[in-house]
Amino acid sequence: MEVGARIHIPVSVAETAISRRFDTIPSGTLYPNADEIEYLQRLVKYKDSALLVLNKPPKVPVKGNMPIHNSMDALAAAALSYGYDEGPKLVHRLDRESSGLLLMGRTKESIAHLQLLFSYINKAQSKCQAWNDACEATYQRYWALVIGSPKDKEGLISARLSKVLLDDGKTERVVLAQHSSLEPSRDAVTEYRVLGPTINGCSWIELRPLTSRKHQLRVHCAEALGTPIVGDYKYGWFVHRRWKQMPRVDIEPSSGKPYKLRWPEGVDIQKGSVLAKVPLLHLHCRELVLPNIAKFLDVLDGKSENVHPALSSRPDLLRFVASMPSHMKISWNLMSSFLV
Repeated sequence: MEVGARIHIPVSVAETAISRRFDTIPSGTLYPNADEIEYLQRLVKYKDSALLVLNKPPKVPVKGNMPIHNSMDALAAAALSYGYDEGPKLVHRLDRESSGLLLMGRTKESIAHLQLLFSYINKAQSKCQAWNDACEATYQRYWALVIGSPKDKEGLISARLSKVLLDDGKTERVVLAQHSSLEPSRDAVTEYRVLGPTINGCSWIELRPLTSRKHQLRVHCAEALGTPIVGDYKYGWFVHRRWKQMPRVDIEPSSGKPYKLRWPEGVDIQKGSVLAKVPLLHLHCRELVLPNIAKFLDVLDGKSENVHPALSSRPDLLRFVASMPSHMKISWNLMSSFLV
């Protein structure tokens, strides 16, 4: 280097203002304490030779641009190896503020096959028809509480997404792609279904992503449906402000009489629920169905033409359901008498 030389640093490198709570620790020197190990192991819902399934709590980062002390991937790699030489690796992502089922692969082979499957759900194919059928049956279902209600009670959202930088030159945002835009875009497809009537200006909906894109469900809800998810201030700030300021009186579906949410005794509604001053994000990966990859792995890797006899009695599909975090349970209970 010479005096006066200019160095251009990408925004992703320059923006390293990470709070002390997320101090960086080299993954090779990360040793979780006993409480962290016990906590992580309580989150594990299922474990076999090929994969792990966890119920991720909200406000826990899954993975950053660099290892951080309490990210799920760093802690899992250090605490959930269960006798393997290496810890499990992420197969797909959940946003930091969201919760629910998180899938991790335990071997290089299973990670590669599962990542291919989740890059575009139902598209991972092989010569094994049973595996192909299992891939076709793969799905994720999310539950979300949104502000307002979609115009149609169910439907398919097919809206391409692109990434843009805001005026500050640092903040990245995912938006619906414009036909005239020069920004690169990727296809994004989501099925949705409304679970009940509008109560307190909000509706519960079920979301089934058919592609796996960053912030796909949040942008599809906010921009394609016009109903941002409760607690999603990144994509629904103005709607939140208007929603909180509006006096609302809903109509009971059964009697047709005015109805307003009642504050239940003994429940702290301020813990991020729909009635809190600042609700937490109400987006939860509730259900996951995927192929039993431990059964098919030898066939997929070409080590065998048929499933091993010892594994033939195992199911082709695995199904998991995860309970909602506490703030969503409170909101659900407040509105549950009107849900289908």
